Amino acid sequence: MSMTLARPYARAAFAIAREDGQAAQWSDALGFAARVAADPQVAALLVHPSLTHEHAVTLLAPEGAGDKFAGFLSLLADNGRLGVLPEISGMYEDLRAEDERVVLAKVTSAAELPEAEVQQIRDALKRRFGREVQVETAVDESLIGGAVISAGDVVIDGSLKGKLERLQSALAH
Repeated sequence: MSMTLARPYARAAFAIAREDGQAAQWSDALGFAARVAADPQVAALLVHPSLTHEHAVTLLAPEGAGDKFAGFLSLLADNGRLGVLPEISGMYEDLRAEDERVVLAKVTSAAELPEAEVQQIRDALKRRFGREVQVETAVDESLIGGAVISAGDVVIDGSLKGKLERLQSALAH
C-alpha cells in the first residue's frame, strides 16, 4: 500500500529536482529525511497531533536543502504522508537512475568482495544491460558462499545457500 502512496510524491519530487538541475541534491536530502523518518522515535513524533508542519520540516530537512524541498516536506505533512518518506526516497532513486540511464545493482555476498571482483560483475552487467551500472555491495554470511545479484527486475542467485535450496527442492519432488 505505501508504495502506491509514495509513487506520485516520488514522481513530483523528481520532476521538481530535474527541472532545477538538482537531482543529486534532492537524492541526498530525501535520503537524509528518509533515514530520520525511519527512526522509531521520530516516526512516533511524526504522527503526534500537536507536531506542527514547521517542526516536521525542521526535523526532516537537512541543512541548506532549500525552500522547494521544505515545501515538498510540508506538502507531505499536509497529506499525512511523512511516514512514507523511505519509500518515496527509494522510488526517487529508481526514477533518477532510469533518467540517467544507470542500472542500480546490489551484490550481496557471503564475505566482502575484492574490488577486482566487483569490477568484473559491474563489467558483465554493463554488457548485459548496455548501460552504465552502479554497484552497491552488502555482506550476508547466511549465504555461505557465492553471491546474489539484483539489478532492476533481474535477480541472479549464485549463492551456495540458493544452490542448496534448489537442490533440496529438486530432491523433494
